[in-house]
Amino acid sequence: MSSEKSEDPCLSSDMSDNRAIFYFDIDNCVFKLMQDLIDSYFRRHLGLSEADSKMLHNKYYKDYGLAIEGLARHHKVDPLAYNREVDDALPLDGIIFPDPQLRQLLLDMDKKKVKLWLFTNAHITHATRVVRLLGVEDLFDGLTYCDYGAKSMLCKPHVKMFEKAEQEASARSIKDCYFVDDSHLNCRHAQARGWTAIHLVEPGDPEPEVRASKYQIRRLEELRDIFPQFFKQKKEMNGYA
Repeated sequence: MSSEKSEDPCLSSDMSDNRAIFYFDIDNCVFKLMQDLIDSYFRRHLGLSEADSKMLHNKYYKDYGLAIEGLARHHKVDPLAYNREVDDALPLDGIIFPDPQLRQLLLDMDKKKVKLWLFTNAHITHATRVVRLLGVEDLFDGLTYCDYGAKSMLCKPHVKMFEKAEQEASARSIKDCYFVDDSHLNCRHAQARGWTAIHLVEPGDPEPEVRASKYQIRRLEELRDIFPQFFKQKKEMNGYA
């Protein structure tokens, strides 16, 4: 897919599916543990102090959207080896449990009107493990992930990663793309592309000084009120046609 598209390009050759696409980032409930493991990786493999490892980690996240891209680019770190020591090393079975409220929210979305799609900077092994443990893996139509085994890594917020997500989900137009992410950076770039971005600010986190996007929420349940057109009517939820 070329990046030289018009403002409202036809992105998909499948004109029979006119549903909007709702992209969800992978759940952020393992964020703190993930940061600790990444900082530890920087210290062990680069011989940095705790302060320097945090500083370089934050720099690579800011510059590239993903720490491993900076490590691979500047330190020749093997992304798949990194994935085994960081993402796949997380003891997720004792951290993530089925989320009935999240499952019900997704079930209540009208699949005749909207396609549900996972969109993550994680490698596929970590991404699929998270949604399986959350008990929602069967509710999504597909997954766009960062391929750590690729010759050239591609991740959010790079424009080509958004193009990849549009292509893989068969988006008909950028105006049909809705995106929930807890990353201010990712939401800012999604909105700049023309997507409808919803910045999820985790409970307890401070309000950003400048909003990343038009929509900002604290809980995913708020999506029901903001986008009622994508949810089933009450009679449908009760089993009536």
